[in-house]
Amino acid sequence: MNLSISGTYSVGKTLTSMALAHLTGIPRTSAPTMRELLPISLPGKTLEECNGAELIMLITRRIQGRAVAESHLPNGFISDGSALHEWSYATVRVKVGINPNESVDLDNVEMTDEVRFYAEVMKQIAIPAKQHTKQSYDAFVHLPIEFPIVEDGHRPVNERFRQLAEELLLKTLEELEIPVHVVGGTIPERLAKIVDIFGFTPAMSIEEAIDRAEDEYSKIDTRNELERLADVAA
Repeated sequence: MNLSISGTYSVGKTLTSMALAHLTGIPRTSAPTMRELLPISLPGKTLEECNGAELIMLITRRIQGRAVAESHLPNGFISDGSALHEWSYATVRVKVGINPNESVDLDNVEMTDEVRFYAEVMKQIAIPAKQHTKQSYDAFVHLPIEFPIVEDGHRPVNERFRQLAEELLLKTLEELEIPVHVVGGTIPERLAKIVDIFGFTPAMSIEEAIDRAEDEYSKIDTRNELERLADVAA
């Protein structure tokens, strides 16, 4: 089975997907993060400093990296997100601006020539993103927004952005007619529900899977793109 753990920013996709992979023995996959891509793509820039053309390049690299990683797992995988996530995050910027935090107090953003062109490109990127999603995933487990966004100083997003992204994700999944199971609650509750929904045979206890996932999660390099730049240069 190819299963996507879905949801917008700060809903726990990464930890849930890690724990589920340990619990089921199904390998986990994900896209390269913006933190990883920025130092090698746009050295010295933060995400909020990127213009529309640069965001399109970064989104393309994320989708490419995700597709390559998935292609190495022909016997099934658990994905942290999906190609649809990269596209949806990018598309919401048409409504909230290239840097969403600059327009957080505005009802609408100015449709400049840059934003109009960016919007047209997003319509075209939607074609392969939706096709890949339809062809690559058997089902989605969607984690709803249940707690405030984590302010990590890296992602230029806010609650309005997050809500719009969730609405677009769910609407598009309905359009693609991919099975979606909304699963909330604590990590143990999520895992128990997912195992029940899909009839997975646990490879270990839920408690052990979470312990392993938390250990794995603690080793993630959470430095921002500028802090990583020195390592890239070296």
